[in-house]
Amino acid sequence: MLQNLHVKNLALIDEIEVEFEDGLNILTGETGAGKSIILGSVNLALGGRYSKDILRQGADYGLVELTFLVENEQQVRKLKELDIYPEEGAVLLSRRLMSGRSVSRINGETVQIGLLKEAAQILIDIHGQHEHQSLLYKKNHLGIVDAFARETVSEEKKKVREAYRDFKACEKELKETSSDENQRARELSLLKFETEEIREADLKPGEDEDLEVLYRRMANSKEIAECVNEAYLYTSEGNENASENLSRAIHAISGIAQYDDTASGLYDQLVEIDSLLNDFNRELAAYGSECEFSEEEFHETENRLNEINRLKTKYGDSIEKILEYCGQQEKRVEILEDYDRYMEELRQRMAALEEKVKKHGKSLSSLRKKQAKVLEKAIEEGLRDLNFENVQFGIQFTQTKEYTPEGIDEVEFMISLNPGQPLKPLANVASGGELSRIMLAIKSVMAKRDEIETLIFDEIDVGISGRTAQKVSEKMAVIGKGHQVICITHLAQIAAMADHHFMIEKATHNGVTRTEIRRLDEQESVTELARILGGAKITDTVLRSAVEMKELARQTRI
Repeated sequence: MLQNLHVKNLALIDEIEVEFEDGLNILTGETGAGKSIILGSVNLALGGRYSKDILRQGADYGLVELTFLVENEQQVRKLKELDIYPEEGAVLLSRRLMSGRSVSRINGETVQIGLLKEAAQILIDIHGQHEHQSLLYKKNHLGIVDAFARETVSEEKKKVREAYRDFKACEKELKETSSDENQRARELSLLKFETEEIREADLKPGEDEDLEVLYRRMANSKEIAECVNEAYLYTSEGNENASENLSRAIHAISGIAQYDDTASGLYDQLVEIDSLLNDFNRELAAYGSECEFSEEEFHETENRLNEINRLKTKYGDSIEKILEYCGQQEKRVEILEDYDRYMEELRQRMAALEEKVKKHGKSLSSLRKKQAKVLEKAIEEGLRDLNFENVQFGIQFTQTKEYTPEGIDEVEFMISLNPGQPLKPLANVASGGELSRIMLAIKSVMAKRDEIETLIFDEIDVGISGRTAQKVSEKMAVIGKGHQVICITHLAQIAAMADHHFMIEKATHNGVTRTEIRRLDEQESVTELARILGGAKITDTVLRSAVEMKELARQTRI
């Protein structure tokens, strides 16, 4: 569940911290107090888009932190699959917002925003103010069915996507390969020329690097030889060289080596140095002899490097890439030299892949339809709980004209709100307030199926009142028994159901206006209900109504 929300320097928020609890958390407040900013901050922490004007005036950055307590084993498993490990049962998501950029972190470690969004999908489900409008678009209905049937259809969906990917790749290959005879002849001639040119060069992996080293040594051989000879003179040849002087030193100290350990140790060191110097001189002499090159050798090396660099310019920036290119073109040559057989094999492979797409598509469709029947019934029951007394709800399947990564199904939600009326597309029947309730019914059904513990509803009460509002409040209370629910509302009926009631308000201190949030006690909650019911003037009658509403809500929750 969402345990803590910390927001700093966003819009009218200076700094706030909220501790949420299990059950139904209700947020209320005057219009314009900043309720949308509170939940907007949650969206930002979960990877939502933002503009620089969201930052509090004068602030260099904004910060949102969400602390989740994760106890559900399925959630823990899914988080671990993303390499996210709860620390003492908690996961901290944070986002620091600056002008033009943001930094996202999970448990203090900087992450890509994509990972932040993936983690959010496991931990929380947010229903925004206008999300119910998404029900008007048929393209969204399949996603709802698949989300409900996730455990049943996930494996078959994976098979469909893989089969579709292979089928489209084969289809693309077939289109790209098709060409007329003259075009194939020109291509074959060019490919043969290229592959023969590369093969005749007899390239060896790593050869260019060795030649570059050798070429540099050859190009600088004169300078190298002079330096080697000079060094050899000082260490091994001529009067007063290092080797000669070292021999004299060894002879001088050998006479006292027998007298004590210190002298013996110094003698041993000189002998070892002499041995090392002799080794050095041998290696120096060998290196000097290696740097002796003829003009012919130099030109051969230079020409070979020029040839390799020319091939790199044409076919790839390394010998490995040139050889890889050659191998690819040789395969193409084989195809073009036996084109008819290749095309026949390609058509057969495409037909087999199409059959595979069709097979898995039908299997996925069958699984979806079975789960859709369960979803239909559950949504219909949920709608009756929300004061749709004579509702009929259906999920209509039609087959797509072409294969898609999602299979062969198009799905549309159908509904009848009055007795005797046939099922019609949801978009043609439901009003804004009805869409809100339908979305709430869907969310409540989905909540029973998925592992998400925290649900957020931003003004789910749009367009409803009276008895319907009471039904919605009862449904929210039911969901709150099995999940953590955080809800912004304008309706007293919903607010009365709160297990935990928070007040969002604007306050002005020293000429500066800030949005603040605080938890209300029982009496303060009653007063806030009275404000919602009575407006600016709260009379004794309104207060009594608020107390009665609170008591009725308590009895309903029991």
